[in-house]
Amino acid sequence: MLYYLFDFLEKEYQLPGAGLFQFITFRAAMAILFALVIATAYGKRVILFLQRKQIGESIRDLGLEGQKQKAGTPTMGGLIIIMSTLIPVLLFARWLDNIYVILLIVTTIWMGLIGFADDYIKIFKKNKKGLKGRFKIMGQVILGLFVGSVLYFHPDVTMKEEGRTIITESFTVEKVEGKEIKSTMTTVPFFKNNEFDYSSFITWAGGEAEKYAWLIFIPVVILIVTAVSNGANLTDGIDGLAAGTSAIIVFTLGVFTWVSGNYIFSNYLDIMFIPLAGELVVFITAFLGALVGFLWYNAFPAQVFMGDTGSLTIGGIIAVIAIIIRKELLIPVLCGIFFAESLSVMMQVSYFKYTKRKFGEGKRIFLMAPLHHHYQKKGYHESKIVTRFWIIGILLAIVTIVTLKVR
Repeated sequence: MLYYLFDFLEKEYQLPGAGLFQFITFRAAMAILFALVIATAYGKRVILFLQRKQIGESIRDLGLEGQKQKAGTPTMGGLIIIMSTLIPVLLFARWLDNIYVILLIVTTIWMGLIGFADDYIKIFKKNKKGLKGRFKIMGQVILGLFVGSVLYFHPDVTMKEEGRTIITESFTVEKVEGKEIKSTMTTVPFFKNNEFDYSSFITWAGGEAEKYAWLIFIPVVILIVTAVSNGANLTDGIDGLAAGTSAIIVFTLGVFTWVSGNYIFSNYLDIMFIPLAGELVVFITAFLGALVGFLWYNAFPAQVFMGDTGSLTIGGIIAVIAIIIRKELLIPVLCGIFFAESLSVMMQVSYFKYTKRKFGEGKRIFLMAPLHHHYQKKGYHESKIVTRFWIIGILLAIVTIVTLKVR
């Protein structure tokens, strides 16, 4: 809202300094500072409130060292992340007329509500299973359907065609600017001609088939939103792991968003220019500040857990940002930690069921799943596990950024 206020003050009263709010970089810097202050200064108050209400984590005995001591640690700390993200966004982002920022605000609130319902059932209804899995999936599918439909049908969701040089009838050379077009194109990493159009899946059906590309695009969006949010949820198992890993991913997405929303940089790097996407940088910096601020209390030994309120929200936001800037095919690399955690669970469950059916006794690939618990069972301290996972996350982020030029 401050953007609109200072824009009015500059136009009507020529207020000195008001023009600073026209710059995304200034508002992004203010957003991350405000998010950090809110998360660290008011995070303690949220934790004390959760303690007074006895909103503590119920820990199952999984035979892990130091696990029993965590019983009673406040959960639902994801409220700190949500609050510290939304307040700076509402203050500093130009969100009233930007469909991408609105999409991310809706994603934050929607996934936060699903996670909150899960945590509420676990704590107040004394049901350790929480919200039934089918309802979680249903909520993720609804969000994916909404996001996919908006990105496909909304008139403001466009990308700019590449400009071209022409020779006129008078033999002069002119540069023709590309037009803003509707498109279902995305980026394929590591390839020179790295643009892929989802509509190509149905071109075999004839010339009019491209009008029905949403039949491919929307299910892909649903799949990505569901997969990434569940991956983040599984990664949230030890102090600081999900928040720290997510901060690395979000920073990398911020780099991609900045260049994708800036015509000069996108043209130089020969990547898709997405009009209006630059404003997402303000949201991303606020989200990054919220995650880092939350780590102040979530680092080992954790004073608060984010719960599903935080982890499902984090995964949903990351997925939607990646889809908006057409970098969703980079998710298996950038979100490699989430992917490995999810894969370890799928492998463990599948192999256990297979061996039980074939041999009458279930066997396991890992000592325990998700993957971080496997290393805990092997005797690694959780701080060492978290640090090493962060290092791997940084390496994956570097590889992801390198794809801007390596094709």
